[in-house]
Amino acid sequence: MRKPFLISVLFAMCLMFFPPKELGQRGRPIPPGVLEAGKQTNKSLDPPLEPGPVVPDPVKLRREAQELAELSAGIPARVNLVAQGQLPKDLNDQLKRIEKLAKHLRSQLTP
Repeated sequence: MRKPFLISVLFAMCLMFFPPKELGQRGRPIPPGVLEAGKQTNKSLDPPLEPGPVVPDPVKLRREAQELAELSAGIPARVNLVAQGQLPKDLNDQLKRIEKLAKHLRSQLTP
């Protein structure tokens, strides 16, 4: 009677110290976000490198500056027509184009 008791105690001790692999997998399921979070913790914390400064195209800048000068030179005469009660139909489009060119030139020339 002593031998079966001793064998069962040894068997129980073996199960405690060396559990079968299937026992660990029957536990609580791991949410999918936890596995992805574990992968992301190994990523570097340095911010991505920014591209170098963009050198504006001088030919394009000159062309846009010339167009801006030509458009803005015609505005005073058109404003005089508005004062006389005549509204040129392309005045609004010209003013929008002047604004767009000025913004683009400013963004290209200021760091």
